[in-house]
Amino acid sequence: MLTACSIVSSAVAEAARMWNLMVIAFGSSSPALSNRVRFPTFFRTHPSATVHNPTRVKLCQKWNWKRISFLQETQEVFTSTIEDLEKRVKDAGMEIFSRQSFLTEPDNAIQNLKREDARIIIGVFYEDMARRVFCEVYKQKLYGPRNVWMIIGWYPDEWYKTPDPKVNCTAEQLMEALQYHITTEALILKPDDTPSISGMTSDEYEVRISDALNVSNPTQVSGYPESPLAYDAIWSIALALNQTANRLADRGLKLENYTYGNLEIADEIFNALNTTNFPGLSGQVAFTATGDRVTRTQIEQMIDGKYHKIAYYDSLQDNLTWLVPVEWWGGNGPPKDGVDTKPQLRVISKNLFIPVCVLAGLAIIFACVCIIFNMCFRHTGYISCSQPHINNLTAIGCIIGLMSVFLMGLDGQYISEDQFPMICSSVAWLLAVAFSLGYGAMFSKIWMMHSLVTQEKSESEDGRRRRRKISLQKVEVWKMYLMIGVLLVVDLVLLTVWQIIDPLYRLVEDFDKEEHYEEDLEIQPQLEHCEANHLSIWLGILYAINGLLLIFGLFLAYETRNMTVRDLNDSRYVGMSVYNVSVLCIITAPVTIIIRSQQDAVFGFAALTVIFCSTITLILTFVPKMLFIRKNPDGMYTKNMPGLAAPSREDEEKHQRLSADNIEIKRQIAERERRIRHLTDLITQRAKTVSSPTSMQNKPPERSISSGSPTTTRRSRSSFGPDKLTPPTMSCEDSAFVSVGVGSSALSASLPRGQRNSAASEEEFSETYI
Repeated sequence: MLTACSIVSSAVAEAARMWNLMVIAFGSSSPALSNRVRFPTFFRTHPSATVHNPTRVKLCQKWNWKRISFLQETQEVFTSTIEDLEKRVKDAGMEIFSRQSFLTEPDNAIQNLKREDARIIIGVFYEDMARRVFCEVYKQKLYGPRNVWMIIGWYPDEWYKTPDPKVNCTAEQLMEALQYHITTEALILKPDDTPSISGMTSDEYEVRISDALNVSNPTQVSGYPESPLAYDAIWSIALALNQTANRLADRGLKLENYTYGNLEIADEIFNALNTTNFPGLSGQVAFTATGDRVTRTQIEQMIDGKYHKIAYYDSLQDNLTWLVPVEWWGGNGPPKDGVDTKPQLRVISKNLFIPVCVLAGLAIIFACVCIIFNMCFRHTGYISCSQPHINNLTAIGCIIGLMSVFLMGLDGQYISEDQFPMICSSVAWLLAVAFSLGYGAMFSKIWMMHSLVTQEKSESEDGRRRRRKISLQKVEVWKMYLMIGVLLVVDLVLLTVWQIIDPLYRLVEDFDKEEHYEEDLEIQPQLEHCEANHLSIWLGILYAINGLLLIFGLFLAYETRNMTVRDLNDSRYVGMSVYNVSVLCIITAPVTIIIRSQQDAVFGFAALTVIFCSTITLILTFVPKMLFIRKNPDGMYTKNMPGLAAPSREDEEKHQRLSADNIEIKRQIAERERRIRHLTDLITQRAKTVSSPTSMQNKPPERSISSGSPTTTRRSRSSFGPDKLTPPTMSCEDSAFVSVGVGSSALSASLPRGQRNSAASEEEFSETYI
């Protein structure tokens, strides 16, 4: 059956399936007729209203437009067209930026498009509504070098000049708003001279149809524009019946055997129509799976109020043929489909990264020099007593930590997205190993120092407790290695579990966009982060373990601040290094979390902390040794050198107590000396009054008072003479220990018991102070 308009075709095609009839329409464009469920036997040579959609999608792809906006009149045919276009746009990977519709007044819809900054707009509406739309477009200034309109192309050439009382814009204003807009229109009569299947060209057809109509203006005849489609529809029926007859003949059947209930012949006719493909007057005639016509589309552009054909598009072969170049506002090429959003990574400044890497490299070289120095002089007494192998572990830990500085600065400007997680994991492993070796070695020394100092001997016979002679103790180095190994294993096990259960990945943080309106550009600043699903938990565990280790190290360093051990002769410098590392690490960890979104600050703070900690640790650990070896090339080191013994807190208190007793004894000695001088003067005066030698001989001998060191007492050999009496002399040294001769027993007796015991007891003195 042959039908024309969509209304008739809908009713006939829906009922035709009941009698197994095929329906071919030459004037139906409603997209609803493409529904194979309702119209299973319907075909049409007139293109569907959706035939423009493949062309529109192709043009958008040609000009790299990804964000498309729609404006439609609320009619069933346009609604179906836009729904089909939406599906095609999404399948092509494009974005539906905005969709607006109107019934009678397009004002609000145009304003919404303006507010949303729509750039590429596809409009589907009838001719009368098109004039209203572009009048509002002119008022809203939604045209120009930033906008492109694509509308239906079957309007008359000068449709915008048709007077309309509902449009309050002039034809010139409408023409200005319509400048450079693009239309799409199904090709009804092919423009070239290639003959159709009948051998007739388009020009020959126009001559013959005009002669048959015999009118002055054939275009005024109803149905004239669709006549080539009707011609091709008849040829489609003829070819389908001919093909069906040939197929039936192979099975011994004829078309004359067809009845309304003969489903076998009906299926043959359907298959023949479905595979139709021949050159017709309207172009290549073929049908889709939904019975729609596959045809070429004509593309036109309005330039200064006139339409110009610019291209043809064959959707069957996906061939876009350009006739003339497209013109654009200002000659700058097609506009952008909107404000481009350009992601821009926030990367570490090279002015910061390069100097920091140079510093880290110099520090690594210095660490290598320290290790070489340690190995060359490890046999000398001074270096040997500093546990050089433990110091080498400290230097190796510093080197590993400094190596992590180079990886900290690697971001999107140097590595790919796939490599970023690997760099994140490498930094975590290097820092953990560096901390375990570097700080662990120092901590083991401080811990060993504290252990040796706090050890005590068993109680002696009199119940008093004594300190060990630390300078004579043998440091158990294996315990230090064991502690370093335990710390290293704990960190490695934790990192391994972390890496397996919750590996690090690349997370991009977006910041507020930076608009550049003149360039239609928005900059989207982004920053890369190392992230894990439970990053806070893992960091909390690491910070808890290492934080407690840092705090305990501070405590031990404070406790042993005034102590030295012969076999740990650099423990004081190690303690200073522990102060340095602990304070900087405790400050750096929370600060880097707070300033996480500032890439230069985070890198600078973390990298410089590693460099400062490593460099200061190396300086405090190795430079004093270098200076000592420079002054003493042989590296001799004996226990008589200062800094061999370690006074304990009790020793310090005893020293203070003895110092106070010494001052009191000195005061008493001075008082006794003054008294002795007075008595000596009295004796001298009395001796002068004696005139007779006999009386002197009868007089008992005088005892001389002398004083000396705690172990010697001297008598004056000239105290008595034949002619005169020489008074005895006393010699006192500036010492806390006082001894008096026989004549000074009263002096000894006058001292308090506690002082005499304190002065007499050798057990109260440590070898440290002797």
